[in-house]
Amino acid sequence: MITAQNQSPQTSLPKAFVTIVVIWTVLCAIGAVGNHSDDLQRAGYTGSYLRMFWLWWREHLLLMAMSFACYAFFSARPALLASVPRILAAYLLAAIVMTPLELLHGRLLTLYDQGQLSGVAAVIDAALARSGFWQFMALVWVTFTFVAVVAACSWREGRRREQAWMRAHSDNLNLRLELEQQRLLALRGQLEPHFLFNALNAISALVRSDDKRVALDGINHLSALLRYALEASARDHVGLREERQFLDDYLALQRLRYGARLHVRIDGDSEAVLAADIPPLLLQPLIENALRHGLDCHDRPSDIRVAFAADSKSLAIHVSNPASDVRSANPGLGLGLRHVRERLHLAYGDNASLQTGLQDGRFVVDIRMPLHAPDQ
Repeated sequence: MITAQNQSPQTSLPKAFVTIVVIWTVLCAIGAVGNHSDDLQRAGYTGSYLRMFWLWWREHLLLMAMSFACYAFFSARPALLASVPRILAAYLLAAIVMTPLELLHGRLLTLYDQGQLSGVAAVIDAALARSGFWQFMALVWVTFTFVAVVAACSWREGRRREQAWMRAHSDNLNLRLELEQQRLLALRGQLEPHFLFNALNAISALVRSDDKRVALDGINHLSALLRYALEASARDHVGLREERQFLDDYLALQRLRYGARLHVRIDGDSEAVLAADIPPLLLQPLIENALRHGLDCHDRPSDIRVAFAADSKSLAIHVSNPASDVRSANPGLGLGLRHVRERLHLAYGDNASLQTGLQDGRFVVDIRMPLHAPDQ
């Protein structure tokens, strides 16, 4: 009887009340048409249809109130609709309470029309004196009203759950799409063409200089880096130990480019820390960002510091490098940190954070995230 709404029960109650009154008014109008047509066939009948409609409408006022009360009850407790025993218990309660009230209401109106309304006792006596047929009809009307409201509430709740499931499914698909896009962005961030070209050129120079051992080490590092990046980009989380190895291979290749100028200090990578889980390819953009702030801006040695710390629930990653007043010409500056922040948000929501700033003349990146991957 009530159309499905995407509103809360409190905000939909006024609309439900109006809908219930309209539905009962239509039913009363239809019933009055039948009675009025029958009465017109009787000789001497002079009553109007409007009076007949009014008699029907006031006769069903109590059922209107019952309809709204049942709707409000099941809207506030939708879980009851999933339990047949509880629905039956609610029906028995409604039948026990409403059937006698419906009989009293009908006799009250009859005595009022006849001018015999002399007190509550007279109404009760008249109601008790009604035949079994009228008692049965009162029970039928109460049952019809209860079943109609339960059916409408069940349909509305089913629609609400279906729409909620569809929204959740759509959100999940959007999230998966964003994750895939972030994986692609992360992979592109690790394997930028300029980095690969620089690494290959450095290896080629080593080969031409007949430094085959170092050149072979560079090829091995590049192979390991490419293999890990391709495999890890398809995973949601990897062990920090794997990321550290990837970072070592990345730094080894960068040393082919920067040579002795590249200084990176890593602290806190204990066994407990290395057992943590993090999104794949997360550390390299932090080092890349430090390199772009540092070695790409001057000719001095770098001073990049990386520190890990963990407690029972969270992992902290701290990366810093001397702040430079010279702006890097690399157009990718800052994009890596933005991608890292987006990936942390997708993976952990508000449970992870990335903060940047200047401290004691150094550019600092602080990350805090859960120690282990969330349960899927």
